[in-house]
Amino acid sequence: MAGQETPVILEGFGLVREYPGRARLLRRAEPVRALKGVDLKLRKGSTLSVVGETGCGKSTLGRILTLIDPMTEGELIVDGEQVDIRRHHLSPELRRKVRIVFQNPYGSLNPRKKVGDALGQELLLNTALDGAARRERVGDMLERVGLERDHAARYPHMFSGGQRQRIAIARALMVNPKIVILDEPVSALDLSVQAKVLNLLADLQREFDLSYVFISHDLGVVRRISDEVMVMNAGEVVERGACEAIFANPTHPYTRQLLASTPSTDPDAIRARLARHAERRSRPFQPTGDERDR
Repeated sequence: MAGQETPVILEGFGLVREYPGRARLLRRAEPVRALKGVDLKLRKGSTLSVVGETGCGKSTLGRILTLIDPMTEGELIVDGEQVDIRRHHLSPELRRKVRIVFQNPYGSLNPRKKVGDALGQELLLNTALDGAARRERVGDMLERVGLERDHAARYPHMFSGGQRQRIAIARALMVNPKIVILDEPVSALDLSVQAKVLNLLADLQREFDLSYVFISHDLGVVRRISDEVMVMNAGEVVERGACEAIFANPTHPYTRQLLASTPSTDPDAIRARLARHAERRSRPFQPTGDERDR
C-alpha cells in the first residue's frame, strides 16, 4: 500500500552485556559492561550499519543479534518473536532466520573439510533434504556467489581471500535466512576485491529480500551500502539516523570526530590531496635562518 512504512524485522531495547571483572585483593570483581543499554531497529530489506572504533561493543552486539551470546539485560525481538537465549530454547526455525558472516573467512571455515561438505552441513542440520538435493543446492549457491560448482570439491586453502569470503556468504545463505549480520566482512580484503564483494552483497540483498546489520569501522564502505547508521562509543549508541543525514550533518561530537579522522574516498577529494602533495614537493627548498648560518 502506498505510503505504508517498511516493517521492522529486528528490534533491540536496552540491550546490556556484562562480563565478569577481575577480582583484586580485598575487593570483589566488578562486572565489565561491554554494552550499556543499546536500542536498535532494522527494517525489512534494508541495511543498518553499526560503526565505531575498536572496542566500542559493535561485535559484541553482533553476537547477541545472531543469537550466539546471551544478553545480560534487555529485550530482543526477531521477526516479531521475543527471544532470550538465557531462558528459552531456540527453535530450528528461529535459528535459521539469522546468520552471520565473520571478518576472517579462513578462520570460520574448517580447513580439513571440503567446501561442499561445509555448505552441505548447514542443510543436513537444518533441513530434511536428501544428499542429492543438498549437493544440488550447494552447487546452485556457489554459482550464485560467483564461484563454480566443482569448487565444492576443494579445500578452503585453495581459494583466495575474496573467494573464501564468497564461500562464507554462501554458507550463511544456505538455509534462506531473513537477517544476515556482517561483521567486518570486507576489512581483510584488497580494495578491488572489497568492491566486488560489496556488489555481490547488494545483489543478494535484492534477490533474496535480505536485511543486513553491517558492522564496520570503514566509513567509506558504510556510506556506500547503508540505509541507516548507528554510531557506538564505549558500549553506547551516541547517534543514529539515515545514512546521508549522518554523513552530511553529524550532531554528536564523537561522530564528527570519527568522520574527521577518516580520509575521504571521494575521487575528487583524493585528486585534491594528491595535487596538494605534488605542489609541496615541487616547491624549492627554503632553508631556515639557522640553516643559512651553517
